[in-house]
Amino acid sequence: MTKAIRYYSKFGHTRKMAAIVSEKVGVPAETIEQPINEYVDVLYFGSAVYAAVVDWRVKKFIKTLSPDKVGRVICFSSAALIESNYPKIKQLFENQGIQVDERQFTCRGSMGPIQAGHPNQADHEALAAFIESTL
Repeated sequence: MTKAIRYYSKFGHTRKMAAIVSEKVGVPAETIEQPINEYVDVLYFGSAVYAAVVDWRVKKFIKTLSPDKVGRVICFSSAALIESNYPKIKQLFENQGIQVDERQFTCRGSMGPIQAGHPNQADHEALAAFIESTL
């Protein structure tokens, strides 16, 4: 089973989370600037929301994907203002005809003083356990 990791990180939280995913999955975590050129069975996808909005670069990346490139997606993210970006990201992938796993991971992410200190060590440990459960 082939796997890939792609992420978008504006402030570094998702980059750190992607490194944890990489360690567990055993493939390099790459930014969304790296296209998916060969079919992958599972794409681990990380992206936060910024002011409760999916970044335009994430939308652009997802539009480059199709079921002939990605079998299914497992999402991980952090959010400060909303519960999760999963519904928004899921819809974007589904619009491309790509299956999105119902299992997903979201933790708090800081935005200035809001949710300060997150994602923290406990969040990172929870992410590692979640990723292990998907393997």
